[in-house]
Amino acid sequence: MIYLELFWSFLQIGLFSFGGGYAAMPLIQGQVVTEHGWLSMREFTDLITISQMTPGPIAVNSATFVGIKIAGLPGAAVATAGCILPSCIIVMLIAGLYLKYRKMELLQGVLNSLRPAVVAMIASAGVSVMITAFWGSNSGIVPANTNWLMAVIFAGCIVLLRKCHMNPIWVMLLAGAANTLVSLIGGWVK
Repeated sequence: MIYLELFWSFLQIGLFSFGGGYAAMPLIQGQVVTEHGWLSMREFTDLITISQMTPGPIAVNSATFVGIKIAGLPGAAVATAGCILPSCIIVMLIAGLYLKYRKMELLQGVLNSLRPAVVAMIASAGVSVMITAFWGSNSGIVPANTNWLMAVIFAGCIVLLRKCHMNPIWVMLLAGAANTLVSLIGGWVK
């Protein structure tokens, strides 16, 4: 039964995650955190971080991670298959149609109208992850509960990415090193 639930949940994610990995995050969160309770919000945030640091799409990495956590290696295989099956079928069908009708104005209009929805889904997922990182998963946005270290690291990352045009991999490594260093210093001070 758990294999069927994993397959069905990630089949839905794979079927409805238009716009790529970031747009899939609210769908993944809805399935694995809200509907099934397979992960807590903190674990979901960690999952997104791990999925960003590993090669491959976020949805596929998430399926593999959740599948292993819930039902071991067979669970990972089932969840991953459910996640990629819709894409394989849909891409083959759409590629043929797009090549045939790509100059059609109606098609271009449909594609242009989907862009704002994709941006909204990405922004929604980003805000959820940011709230969890800064204020925890249960406390809400309360200034007294703010994790200022995460806020400073976030601001530093924005500066490094936007102003210094640093490679995102180096920014992730520096952010991890900064958090580890502060945690180690905090442990030594206590």
